[in-house]
Amino acid sequence: MTALTHRFFTSVTEVGQPTWQRFFSAHPFSQYSFIYALEQSGSACAQSGWQPYHLGLYRGEQLVALCIGYIKSHSYGEYVFDWSIAEAYQQYGFDYYPKWLSAIPFTPITGPRIAYRDIDPQQAAIALANALDHEAEQQQWSGWHINFYNDDVSQHLAHPPLLKRQTVQFQWRNHGYNNFGHFCSALKSRKRKQVLKERAQIAAQQLQVQVHQGREISPELMHAMIRFYQQTYLKRSGHLGYLTANFFTQLLTLMADHLVIISAWHQGTIVAASLYLRDQQTLYGRYWGCDEQFQHLHFELCYYQGIELCINEGLTTFNSGAQGEHKIARGFAPIFTHSCHRFCDSPFTAALTDFVARESAQLDLYRQQCLALSPFKVQ
Repeated sequence: MTALTHRFFTSVTEVGQPTWQRFFSAHPFSQYSFIYALEQSGSACAQSGWQPYHLGLYRGEQLVALCIGYIKSHSYGEYVFDWSIAEAYQQYGFDYYPKWLSAIPFTPITGPRIAYRDIDPQQAAIALANALDHEAEQQQWSGWHINFYNDDVSQHLAHPPLLKRQTVQFQWRNHGYNNFGHFCSALKSRKRKQVLKERAQIAAQQLQVQVHQGREISPELMHAMIRFYQQTYLKRSGHLGYLTANFFTQLLTLMADHLVIISAWHQGTIVAASLYLRDQQTLYGRYWGCDEQFQHLHFELCYYQGIELCINEGLTTFNSGAQGEHKIARGFAPIFTHSCHRFCDSPFTAALTDFVARESAQLDLYRQQCLALSPFKVQ
């Protein structure tokens, strides 16, 4: 049998679009166009702390597995928080950075991180783990990590030193609703009245909402969305955001069919917008911003319009991104997302194992508490 070898790629362009798409084609965030836009726009690069370092596995000349990856010099934009671990390393004189991470930069969306062709996934996973261990030793990484992966990765990566963490997100499920009113009828009376009252405020403030999909999104509308995105980060964090303006314009050029922008207008002027990506089953809420503050407009553009779009187009899931307990009252349920972590030659192995176990127990309890707050009628 031909031995397996591996190679690291410092850009998605080194793999090439046809080859990349053979491995990652179904999920919008792992597709070539999305990764290319991140890299070519300067959003994901060595200077931003996201140095592309994708891993390929070969049998002879044939590429049989591909893993999205980056060398990280910080932990920004990951959404699986390890700042306390990094601080512990620093306090005791150890280097936590660089580390290697398989994730989609700035995107806490579960999806494929490793893809296989013509190879047993278990065999490929072992070979990839060995390759990462070897590279970690050569490059003096503190470890390697995989965030927001599909469940099958956990089954294939049975490497004993891997620690598995979980986080809670809130997602909406379409239970065959005919329209938004049908969805509301499934809510408890008080919650239903709250939702309808919040939606009524949009018309009461003389706001008009428009939904733009695919080729309906003009460059001018995208430029407005970029401005809103940057304003949101500027107010919250004092910078213009992780993603460059060029990233968004490239998305419009390369992935228009996956894009949705929902805009709000007041007296003929656009005042807010939210940007989504979508595929055939799921709507992904990503970015939002506004010029003026209007009551409940954030809920309308980021949640209610997304729910309505899912119902109208038969989408099964609305993934609105990380965090946000306020989503529960609006029909979003807590679900677990997963990550796995390899800390190479760590002086804190016992402490990290204990930390992950305690964190997991706390999150189990937290999810149960969130489920108890469900706004839906008891069936």
